[in-house]
Amino acid sequence: MPQSAPTRPRIAFIGTGGTMASLGRDGLDIQDYGALGQVMDAATIVARVPELARVAEVFPRPHSTVISSRIGFRDWQALARECDRAVAEIPDLAGIVIGHGTSTMEETAYVLSLSLKVAVPVVMVGAQRPASALSSDMGMNLVNAVRVAGSPEARGLGVLLLLNDEIHAARDVSKTSTWRLQTFRTPDFGVLGQADGDCVAFYRRPLRRVAPDTEFDIRDLAALPRVDIAYSHADADGTAIRAFVAAGARGIVSAGFAPGSPTPAEADALADAVEQGVMVVQSTRVGSGRVVRTQKMHARGILAADNLTPQKARILLALALTVTDDPAEVERIFATY
Repeated sequence: MPQSAPTRPRIAFIGTGGTMASLGRDGLDIQDYGALGQVMDAATIVARVPELARVAEVFPRPHSTVISSRIGFRDWQALARECDRAVAEIPDLAGIVIGHGTSTMEETAYVLSLSLKVAVPVVMVGAQRPASALSSDMGMNLVNAVRVAGSPEARGLGVLLLLNDEIHAARDVSKTSTWRLQTFRTPDFGVLGQADGDCVAFYRRPLRRVAPDTEFDIRDLAALPRVDIAYSHADADGTAIRAFVAAGARGIVSAGFAPGSPTPAEADALADAVEQGVMVVQSTRVGSGRVVRTQKMHARGILAADNLTPQKARILLALALTVTDDPAEVERIFATY
């Protein structure tokens, strides 16, 4: 008997804009394309990459398009709701791909990895060069993201990020280069796997808790608690920290020197912030390695960010403050996620 063709996975594609959705003046316009304001919606992007039909049945989802430097809580909330709708409206959906600008992609990926309530794989994808550019990475990145989202091995890993054939965990990945195609890196642990020509290959799994099995839910929140980042530098005198407290911050992340310490003046300002009821988490600006909660931090009521970058620590602290004001519970949350 003749064998039937293998069923293609059904994948939803949500486009939010960014470089992958942008069109420049010509093939060599790889830097100033944003000035034109030519941004494709999800359906146009899918139509531009006909090779997608060879790897999946892709359902473009209408969504707003915006440069990623503008993306924040309201966009995260809208994406969480849109993921719910995609799962509810598309029978037998295998996965979801979210197209996104690379500036804040790691933050969107992490907040969704902590708060989504869908069980299907969700993969973030972007590009370093616009779709119109010579040697644009948009098409291959999108095809590979769809392949990863349709892979059974992607289930249970939280939100993933795919660029340059590499699969990263949302918690650990950071953008590390302004223009290079290999911009996304996971400094301490490396990639989870690769999307190669012959297959999608995974080699490790994250152990920290990920969506949907989390205690966070942003879908019905009015807002996230205000959490600010104070970046340490020589001669920093704590002025920024005091300004954040005056502005109503409920949490502050200190992006300190390695291995995790601010200037003495900042340390005093952070201790004052704790006295005023602000939750303070100590991170480091160097982008790699753990911050340990020292005796001095204990004495001042300051928590440790573990190995989270300041921008990721800010997200986790803000979400933690939606469920607890207890420092011991926040410390547990940072050890869990």
